[in-house]
Amino acid sequence: MKKNVVLVMLFFCCLYSSKNFAQQNLDQNDPASFISYSQKITGSNLSFKMVPIPAGSFTIGSDQKEKGHNADEGPKKEIKMVAFWMGAYEVTRDELDVFLKDETTSINNSVDAITRPSPQYVDLSWGMGKAGGYPANSMSQRTAIMFCKWLYEKTKVFYRLPTEAEWEYACKAGTKTAYFFGDDEKDLDKYAWYEKNSADAFHKVGQKLPNPWGLYDILGNITEWTLDHYDSTAYEKIVNQQWNIEPNDAKYPKTLKGGSFFDLAKDLRSAKRIHSDPIWNRRDPQIPRSKWWLTEAMHVGIRLVRPLHTPTKEEINQFFKSYLN
Repeated sequence: MKKNVVLVMLFFCCLYSSKNFAQQNLDQNDPASFISYSQKITGSNLSFKMVPIPAGSFTIGSDQKEKGHNADEGPKKEIKMVAFWMGAYEVTRDELDVFLKDETTSINNSVDAITRPSPQYVDLSWGMGKAGGYPANSMSQRTAIMFCKWLYEKTKVFYRLPTEAEWEYACKAGTKTAYFFGDDEKDLDKYAWYEKNSADAFHKVGQKLPNPWGLYDILGNITEWTLDHYDSTAYEKIVNQQWNIEPNDAKYPKTLKGGSFFDLAKDLRSAKRIHSDPIWNRRDPQIPRSKWWLTEAMHVGIRLVRPLHTPTKEEINQFFKSYLN
């Protein structure tokens, strides 16, 4: 009898610990806390996995001799990075749909399509797949950040888009080659969906091998938004990275990383920089143009990060205010 009581108590202690893990201020130097975890999305049966990305230094950009190198990938620069968590997978349409259909939060209670997600005017998955683990796509950067704000309201945990430097650091995972697996693009098939193997469609997340830090589809499948405003000379000015980069009010261009299902191998290199283009909303039938959906961006999606040390509530509110003004 006593043994059963102890087992029950242990079960509830573990359940409580797991439930509250994602709400703690955690320490990278404490191996018991800086670990992978699963975040439940309140109001659903869905959860997503976050993996730890350790602090360290890396060289951002690529060498001029690298096949496919572009001028905006230089000059190469060694920078220091603080620790954070990153989503093991791209955000799925299942997860985004909880946000789109949720009418219980202050974000979605507005009666206008400025703060409430406007309906998609056509099937913006273009028949490639929705439920069951397909990546969310066709969204603006603003939509991606609004999803993060909604997650914060639902979970009380601060999630956001990665900075460009965070994304590249996590993708390279300590490597110095064109791809995290080496320089030979022939090996790309094992790790990514791209022009040669995708059949012109994105695929369910997590079907290829991950990078050394446990990130699936970090190359290919869906191109991923970052927080950064695109600047072709950014690496001339970049310094050691903190998360709170300066927002830019201009709608275009913003930086994306990773390449997609319809890109060539050279465009999936870790250092490749991609920038948004107004043409991505060319066929939008709405007047004014939608702030939410991009008709030509079937290849664009998101991956979440969470900083190791949680900002204050005031800092978080200011962050969302700055990026969603």
